[in-house]
Amino acid sequence: QVQLVESGGGLVQPGGSLRLSCSASGFTFSNHPMRWYRQGPGNQRELVAGISSDGGSTDYADSVKGRFTISRDNTKNTVYLQMNNLKPEDTAVYYCHTWQQGWAVTDYWGQGTQVTVSS
Repeated sequence: QVQLVESGGGLVQPGGSLRLSCSASGFTFSNHPMRWYRQGPGNQRELVAGISSDGGSTDYADSVKGRFTISRDNTKNTVYLQMNNLKPEDTAVYYCHTWQQGWAVTDYWGQGTQVTVSS
């Protein structure tokens, strides 16, 4: 049974930093790309960052480039999102995501962790 459990969210002032973690279980973590999404108040869920299965390739939304860094530790089955220079518009619930390709694509999501950027 695939499980993704996010942690590390909280309240931070503008310009501050947070590091999110997503602990994965129930699948071969090192074989799967991972993604972070977020959903702000009144907004659709959007892709924030992605990382390849071996960590060698990453990609970011334009809105977070230069401020956020995605990484993974395949020995700990964990993916991270380091968020620096946070802005109020980064306020959202952040979700960890992966998928499996079979006859159809099956998406897996964590429960989300709230990040609030406010003074």
